[in-house]
Amino acid sequence: MRVPTTEHQIFRDSFRKFVAREVTPHVGEWEAAREVPRGLWLSLGRQGYLCPWVPEEYGGLGLDFSYSVIINEELIKGDGFGVGVPLHSDVASPYLASYGTGEAKERYLPGCVTGEVITAVGLSEPGAGSDLAAIRTTAVKDGDFYVLNGQKTFITNGYCADLVVVACKTDPAAGYQGMSLILVDKDAPGFVRGQKLHKMGGHMQDTAELFFADCRVPAWHLLGQEGQGFKYLMEKLQQERLEVCIKCQVMAEECLKEGLNYAKTRQVFGRPVGMHQANAFRLAEMATEVELGRVFLDALIAAHLAGEDVVQRVSMGKYWLGEMVNRVAYQALQLHGGYGYMEEYRICRLSRDVRALSIFAGTSEIMKLIISRNLGLRG
Repeated sequence: MRVPTTEHQIFRDSFRKFVAREVTPHVGEWEAAREVPRGLWLSLGRQGYLCPWVPEEYGGLGLDFSYSVIINEELIKGDGFGVGVPLHSDVASPYLASYGTGEAKERYLPGCVTGEVITAVGLSEPGAGSDLAAIRTTAVKDGDFYVLNGQKTFITNGYCADLVVVACKTDPAAGYQGMSLILVDKDAPGFVRGQKLHKMGGHMQDTAELFFADCRVPAWHLLGQEGQGFKYLMEKLQQERLEVCIKCQVMAEECLKEGLNYAKTRQVFGRPVGMHQANAFRLAEMATEVELGRVFLDALIAAHLAGEDVVQRVSMGKYWLGEMVNRVAYQALQLHGGYGYMEEYRICRLSRDVRALSIFAGTSEIMKLIISRNLGLRG
């Protein structure tokens, strides 16, 4: 279990106030616009809430992942589920910090901290999601440049990103061994963004298609070594999936809170909804699942912070928590009856936002495949 320190509590209190002041009042307009304004990113950067783990030499605070957990949790509690900060801070930017050249880190990492550089990861393609070996985007070395051709889709932060970590094939005939990761700057010639994708939920989170047509980027934008891209992705997926686990758990807690509050106040047949035994039992089941999820998640976070390899358990967490939050959201909305279907009720937005949590960063089915293979069950 994590044991919060005084520093953690001060950080949490400060960020909670920030969210209440600068995020929650604007949720409606940002959802309608299908993106978060650049001003929020700059404000987050000024307060030290972006990439808090970045070393001080690049302008960061040098903190550990526990502070990123706090940011993720408090954003959700303040209705900022769609703000793409965790993706930027804890999924995309770590690739630059771990595998980028000295020139790349000096050029971009300080901006990742200030909010002047927003990052994204370009993995999924129209014909390749969980099967990364099937990606078709290519990068061909041409002197001091790489020339990229291909397309990406479902890219979170894709519309506003200043820097994208792009998975591509530098040797298409080599399968996984031919995959590399290359940084693409927003101003790279031949890089074009498509439309903002209209999704079922996560409306304030800009999600886009990306196109590369003879897109030229400097050779020093290569992350690590050619052909090592799949290895780097596997090294970072543990934290990416853990970040989604955090989202699942906190969203489940928020759904339970909404369902319980409504069940205590709404009268049906002369009694509160929650006083009818079927609903009381339903809430008891929801509360039990949410409690189990919190214990499991805290154990995963503690192990990750200790540097342990928790790929198997994170896969279990991503699968179970992703399914659990959808169960809890469904039941919480059901308790609301017709009002749960109305946009003015928070449970309506929560329910549509949680649906993607069992899909992205690896579907529940892919998680089960990973788990079973680690159990020695290979077909």
